Amino acid sequence: MTVLILTNEEDVTADMVVVHLNAAGVPVVRFDPSDLTGDVALSGEYAHGTFHGHLSSGGRLVALSGLRSVWVRRPGAAAARAAAPSPWLAEESGQALYGMLRASDLRWMNHPDAARRARHKPWQLRLAQRCGLPVPATLITTFPQAAREFAARHPDLVVKPVSGAHPQDPPRAVPTSRVAPDADFSAVAFGPTLLQRRVVKRADIRLTAVGGELLAARKPAGADAEVDVRFAPSDSPWRPVEVEARVAEGVHAYLRRAGLAYGAFDFAEDADGTWWFLECNQSGQFGFVEVDTGQPIARSIAEWLATPMPGRPAPSGDTDARMA
Repeated sequence: MTVLILTNEEDVTADMVVVHLNAAGVPVVRFDPSDLTGDVALSGEYAHGTFHGHLSSGGRLVALSGLRSVWVRRPGAAAARAAAPSPWLAEESGQALYGMLRASDLRWMNHPDAARRARHKPWQLRLAQRCGLPVPATLITTFPQAAREFAARHPDLVVKPVSGAHPQDPPRAVPTSRVAPDADFSAVAFGPTLLQRRVVKRADIRLTAVGGELLAARKPAGADAEVDVRFAPSDSPWRPVEVEARVAEGVHAYLRRAGLAYGAFDFAEDADGTWWFLECNQSGQFGFVEVDTGQPIARSIAEWLATPMPGRPAPSGDTDARMA
């Protein structure tokens, strides 16, 4: 049975997983939904109480009944590269593709519905609290007075975007920044602002969760420890680190409640060794951690994708299955 990977063609992180799937002899079909109605085609027939669906990409035809799992890695918008793209065509194409896949008996990494919900930072923070993970005091507000009162209670703050997005095309990452002691917070009224108590960290932690497997890495904080780890220069590589039982329990609970098979968790480790939850990226990068640590993250993802869904019957020997 075949593994389907939905991602853009420049995704080298996905390439790392494909190498392991190929080595294990697991068939793989990979395409970007952006290419729908062009290099990618689909068809689904509902008749006589049955469904037969097919996808075509790169000259290869695969039956949906022959898929075992789908990895929604970093796909583009459906039909974005069609000959005549439009919002209507994008909606139609997305409904067709993901609707057929949702109706199929597949393992998802991650299911689109769970992934969409998991992107919301306010939701993440509350779920982390409920799962027993330490969360720094945080305020999301458009009330300047609320921001001033929060700053009075927590004088050492950082500010970060609620969504992580930036008003630029193409978008770029926005770093977490310290809040000046004399900030007046008037601008808070013009858009939701996320203020958070700064964790005086001695290290950054990236915990990559693949199914039930937790692979954590630690990077000592540099001189500018308050700077976002993505922008902080450091000569120290990531190193593997053990996950304490209490953290592991919280992360497993988070994944279970969020309905995620994969998550890239970011923590800040303070001087006492406490791991403070910052966020969980449901499609976060892992290649840089694997290169430094040698942790088999790509192989773990490949093995999860290659494992059939428990209790799923083998595909029938009809034409659809043989086309896979």
